[in-house]
Amino acid sequence: MLKLKLDTDPVWVKMVVEGNISEILTDHAYCEQKAASSAISLLVHYPEYEELVTKMAELVREEMSHFQMVHKLIKDRGYTLGRERKDDYVNELQLFFKKGGQSREEVLAGKLLLFAMIEARSCERFLVLSENIEDKELADFYFNLMKSEARHYTMFLKFAHELCPNVDIATKWEAFLEYEAQVIGKRGVKETVHG
Repeated sequence: MLKLKLDTDPVWVKMVVEGNISEILTDHAYCEQKAASSAISLLVHYPEYEELVTKMAELVREEMSHFQMVHKLIKDRGYTLGRERKDDYVNELQLFFKKGGQSREEVLAGKLLLFAMIEARSCERFLVLSENIEDKELADFYFNLMKSEARHYTMFLKFAHELCPNVDIATKWEAFLEYEAQVIGKRGVKETVHG
């Protein structure tokens, strides 16, 4: 379903577990907060799309509830929410989309495809984590969140196709999948969701 070009090596889970599990939980909490912020940005910048605004308002609530769930896990395990980390993966993905000289529709298409890709990779990472971690609570937690990420991924792709009819979404998405595989190929070495 995700059609990602490069799967996460389950060795990444071993590295996460042997490292400090609080690191990935903190990173995950901020990923949820950033997802909520991205949804707010879309509804603020594209208010003319009524269904997009409605869905983004719902998404903000959902992502912040996920933040609260991760934060509760952090507290319940005796950890403290650390400071926000820079997400090199997302920063590198953004380089795929050229800046300037684009129509409003092309900019929207880029944002929707970027958010779809982040959700797709998060979905894949959560599945790998749920299948390869011995901690039953975290395995169940990440399996359930994986389903939400899959829903978000398909929603963003659907909006890209519906709201950007003058952009060849299928071709752009295929090229973006190839680019993302190169980006994620350099990852898998840190205790972060996209690390």
